[in-house]
Amino acid sequence: MKILVVGTGAREHAIVRALRLDPSVTEVHAAPGNPGIGELATLHAVDQLDGAAVAGLARDLGVELVVVGPEAPLVAGVADAVRAAGIAVFGPSGQAARLEGSKAFAKEVMAEAGVPTAAPRLVTSQDQIDDALDAFGAPYVVKEDGLAAGKGVVVTDDRPTAYEHARACLAKEGGAVVVEEYLDGPEVSLFVLSDGTDVVPLVPAQDFKRAHDGDEGPNTGGMGAYSPLPWAPADLVEEVLETVARPTVAAMARRGTPFVGVLYCGLALTSRGVRVVEFNARFGDPETQVVLARLRTPLAGVLLAAATGGLGALAPLEWSDDAAVTVVVASAGYPVDTRVGDPIGGLAAAAAEPGVHVLHAGTADDGGVLVSAGGRVLSVVGVGPDLSAARAAAYAGVGHVALPGSHHRSDIALRAAQH
Repeated sequence: MKILVVGTGAREHAIVRALRLDPSVTEVHAAPGNPGIGELATLHAVDQLDGAAVAGLARDLGVELVVVGPEAPLVAGVADAVRAAGIAVFGPSGQAARLEGSKAFAKEVMAEAGVPTAAPRLVTSQDQIDDALDAFGAPYVVKEDGLAAGKGVVVTDDRPTAYEHARACLAKEGGAVVVEEYLDGPEVSLFVLSDGTDVVPLVPAQDFKRAHDGDEGPNTGGMGAYSPLPWAPADLVEEVLETVARPTVAAMARRGTPFVGVLYCGLALTSRGVRVVEFNARFGDPETQVVLARLRTPLAGVLLAAATGGLGALAPLEWSDDAAVTVVVASAGYPVDTRVGDPIGGLAAAAAEPGVHVLHAGTADDGGVLVSAGGRVLSVVGVGPDLSAARAAAYAGVGHVALPGSHHRSDIALRAAQH
């Protein structure tokens, strides 16, 4: 099988790596990719937001499957353009991707499907902010309605901070925010594959959104993740399928916008039961890095089955009993004032550590020198027989990385490993 992967980050690098390990895959292409992906796939300088260009490239290459990684191309309708060209694509239509592209739309679908979630208030003007904040009280949860690369949410006890975030979001063209009740309890990410009708769950993971140890500092796109979750209820996956994933996929089908791809269920295990924090319309980053590290079933056939309505006939997925931990190495100043262009070293030594592989997130080739080109630069993945061993491997890998001014969290999976 020949496959084209769209995207530039560590999530896409993880997908490409898994596809290269699949014996049924003969060629992997990426558009536009990154230097790390370029070691495993043929790169193509195509704008990932240009559906016609991506579809044209897929046609010229003769690929059997296109995998769209990031949310922005999905919301822009890139999957629609590929489907219209008669090529199988893993990723929802632009209409279905609104589950991520609009928090308000997602709440509307959840209400229709009877999915448990936080009570919301949609705010479209400044004079509505105070009433919405009063309705739920502290801690305040304020979410930008549109795409914000994982950084559009503020959770704070400080009312002026909450108000200012809402005001800033509303100041954007067509700006709207959703203010909602705070959900207590630990958060879990569960990816569910959908072919528009049937659903197949992957294994749960947990990510770490705050920039610094102890969940301090600003929200980021994610500073690390781990899987499995030894503390999670044994029936969690089945409960999420029954109360969240299947009702949502059925509601999208009823609307005439079937959801094909990954429904990322961001969940809170509250004192009142499982609640949806948010939906995403694609694999999460950095959770994909640990989930795919544990998947034993070859990936290409799974993604093709989802893209072509074949999940119902798919054999149960097989998973490694090993644990996986990924630690993100971030640029100086991330996420507030990110510095780019710094040279990166030590990756060969990091990857030589037992159980370690390094995925590129924000990197670029500057005249033969690998440099940082984004906030989250690398995902260092450690795999081991348990979370303690996987943590040790990941941090041994991180210890070799040389990136001036970089920072990473030292507590990824720490509490879970002590469980």
